[in-house]
Parts: sequence; structure tokens; C-alpha cells
Amino acid sequence: MKYEKVKISGINTADLCVLTDEEKEELLIRAEKGDKEAKDKLVLGNLKLVLSVIQHFNGRGPSADDLFEVGTIGLIKAINRFDRSKGFKLSSYCHPMILGEIKRFLRDDSPIRVSRSLKDLAYKAMQAKEALIKKNKSEPTVDEIAKELGEKRCDVVMALESVSDPVSLYEPVFSDSGDTLYVLDQIGDENDDETWLNEISIKEAIASLTQREKKILNLRYFQGKTQVEVADQIGISQAQVSRLEKGALDKIKDGI
Repeated sequence: MKYEKVKISGINTADLCVLTDEEKEELLIRAEKGDKEAKDKLVLGNLKLVLSVIQHFNGRGPSADDLFEVGTIGLIKAINRFDRSKGFKLSSYCHPMILGEIKRFLRDDSPIRVSRSLKDLAYKAMQAKEALIKKNKSEPTVDEIAKELGEKRCDVVMALESVSDPVSLYEPVFSDSGDTLYVLDQIGDENDDETWLNEISIKEAIASLTQREKKILNLRYFQGKTQVEVADQIGISQAQVSRLEKGALDKIKDGI
């Protein structure tokens, strides 16, 4: 998916301007002297650079709006720190700053609390992976990444796993003719015979419930709604939802 000619964070990307090298140079000189308007124009004139960076993170979880805002923060930081005397092009200096800001956001936005040292190792491992891909033109193994960092393989694996998005047990993995297979269905244990017998019993117990009871359990335990939200959706009181929910669970327990 590309983000040109769409609206992100209230900004129509089709209307974004692109500065010429002469315009950038003039604005940089003014910005160095404390001209806030020049600095604002530099930011607006380089927002397309932010767009080009966030395209690489499509499907990583956060919305395009969130990534665009975070990338813009990286752009502002880069413009504030840019030194013309070093001889770098502004875009060459801003790109890694924008990229780094987004990666830090993705690293720190994990729904599971992970220690700072583990996050730092994961970030170094991702950087090492990118460097090895650029150097060898192929995807590196975990062993190669660990060797590059001088770390143990198990530590690198744990670090990378710690910043991966968790998968819900109810994440669908296959669907055919209305029958959906979830991650939970793929999990086995040492008591497989007992497990499938229990599963049959549970399915039979659930089949004996009324449509209203099934709907309440679906809303409560599969969609994560509160009893008040369920009551509003079905059109009954919260007390009735509580009673029906308890009765349905008792029926299932008695049927197993």
C-alpha cells in the first residue's frame, strides 16, 4: 500500500510541496538564525520524506496516522540538529533520524512489558540484520546476527521474540465453508485423547444453549465486551445479562 494522495493526520498528501535545493539552502540559513517560519517551511517541505519511510512499515500494527506523526517528530529533531557545515544533504541526514524514531516507537509500543536491556538488544539485532542483508545480499541467520553482535544465540532469539506482536489464541488461521480454524485449535498436549473427548462434550453442552445465551457468551468472551455493553446491544438489563451468563456457564459445566 502506498500513501501518496491520501489524507494522513488531517494532511492531504497530494498537496504537500517539494522544496528545491535552492529553497532548502535559503530556509536552512534562515532557520539557523532562529527564524521559526523558515523551520516550519522546512518541515512541511520534507513531509514526503516521512511518507517514503513509513511505507516500509505497512502492516506492522500501528496506523499510518500514528507512524506519520512519529516520523514527523523524527524529521523535526533532524532539522533542529542539522549542521550545514558538515556537508551532508538534508534528506540524507533526516532519513535515518525518521527511521530511528519510528523503530523506537515500534519497539516501545509493544503490548507486553519487556525490559529495556532486552529491547536494546532487539534493536541492535535488527540493525545488524539490515547491515548483513546490505553486505551479503541475503537474509542472515540468527547465528550470523549473534556472531555479528558478539552475543549468545539464545539471547538474540529471546530479544527478537520479545518485540514481536503476540498472537491471539482466537486468531483465525483457516476458514472453509463457514468452519473457522483458530490458533487455539492447533495447540495440543500430552493428553490428546482426553482433550478431544472434552472438546466434544463442550461442543455438545454449548449446542444445548439458547440463541440468546450463545450470543451473550460470544459477546462477553470472544469479543471482550462488558455486561453493560452486552445489555445495551441486546436490549435487556445488566442484571439479566449477569443471570443469563451465569446460567449458560452452569449448563456448560454440568454438560461436561
